[in-house]
Amino acid sequence: MTLFVAPEDATPIEQIRQQYNPLQFEIIKAHVTLCREDEIENIEPVIANLLSLTKTKQPILIGFGKVTRFDNGKGLYLPAANDNEEFDELRSKILNGIIENPRKHEAHITLMHPRNSTCTDEIHKQVQTIDLPTQLYFNTISLIEQKDGGQWKIVHEFNMEDGI
Repeated sequence: MTLFVAPEDATPIEQIRQQYNPLQFEIIKAHVTLCREDEIENIEPVIANLLSLTKTKQPILIGFGKVTRFDNGKGLYLPAANDNEEFDELRSKILNGIIENPRKHEAHITLMHPRNSTCTDEIHKQVQTIDLPTQLYFNTISLIEQKDGGQWKIVHEFNMEDGI
């Protein structure tokens, strides 16, 4: 389950991803992972929670900090700038009745996935000069799936502005 960055906000993020991590750029658009596969294995109650939630929920705002390296410096991401209580609350409501105490999941946008790219000191310095968004609104929750390492496909979308 993911929150895709709106196309009008994604340009600088996608330019970085396309230049420095073309494989990841090809298989999935810029996004914030909301729930991992193991958290939503029992999909029916998740969808029921989403259907009731999206009828009353407003778009979620996530603030972002400075680009940060991870995985021994190989990866690069745009981390959440603060606790992002809205994000945690949204996860909690989606997983209500499924996972009693959902694990803490840090909101972030991966710019360079270490599985298929390597961030160097030079790339990190270059990316730090790019004007990236410090906050983004997300109004759609997307249920996505990937088959055989291919492109991620949207299975269903849940709009938080006006219900389904």
